[in-house]
Amino acid sequence: MSFSNAPVTRTLVLGLAGASIAATLLDIKHYFYISVATHFLRYHQPWRALIYQLCYTNSSEVLFACMSLYNLRTIEQLWGPRKYASFIIVTYLLTSVITPLLLTLVLRPLSMGVIDFLPAGPTPIIFGVLAQYHAIVPHLYKYKLALSTGAPKADESQTPGLTFSDKSTRYVMALQLALFQWPGSLLGAVVGWAVGYLWRNELLPGVLTRWRVPGWMIGVKTHGPRQGIEGIRRRLEDEGSSMSTASGAQPVAGGQGDTNRRRAMGEQLLDEVRGAL
Repeated sequence: MSFSNAPVTRTLVLGLAGASIAATLLDIKHYFYISVATHFLRYHQPWRALIYQLCYTNSSEVLFACMSLYNLRTIEQLWGPRKYASFIIVTYLLTSVITPLLLTLVLRPLSMGVIDFLPAGPTPIIFGVLAQYHAIVPHLYKYKLALSTGAPKADESQTPGLTFSDKSTRYVMALQLALFQWPGSLLGAVVGWAVGYLWRNELLPGVLTRWRVPGWMIGVKTHGPRQGIEGIRRRLEDEGSSMSTASGAQPVAGGQGDTNRRRAMGEQLLDEVRGAL
């Protein structure tokens, strides 16, 4: 078990655990949850919307959140730390605004003030990452839990039971977070999943989906010698330009097919690297 090639995930896990422990030791947990009637309407504390995702207020949620973030580190390993950190920041900002607004302007009036509480914790961010995990990572295998004790049928598809995959444990842990302090925690989970879906399908403004954090913030060198992902991207761009120039010249006999194949492979690699960045 390690955080290999996942420095942002490591920072999130350690930061979340440390902030939650510090909030308990300093007895400041009451600053991180939101009650609309008390904190927004009575005491006018809109700043709570920007800090309620910084920590959890009980150990069970901290445990499940850290396990979920660790299991979802695959997304950072596929995207790279820079794109992943950018997605986390955009999701944090959007969910910090949308979730309290929905609770204040929609759910609380419709429920006649019954739904008034938004628990602390980055549940929306975790579900935003989970939406990417659901869309990108395929399952490796499936298994079925039979609901009857009789002999199995020849056709397993006709055997009554529940079908799961190797990804099911990730969803179960995240679902536990959504149900810990529902309906407030469930609202955060739904908003986080929606933001992740919109970001994935490029339905958000382009400035949000294309924005990237500066490399120095996450320890990624974006200048200097050709190295890392930035170096690969520049080399592929140079090779793509040279192939495009060469394709305009008269080909030798029997060489046109090889040139086209090399050009197609170079363009595919360039597209993949551009998507990761």
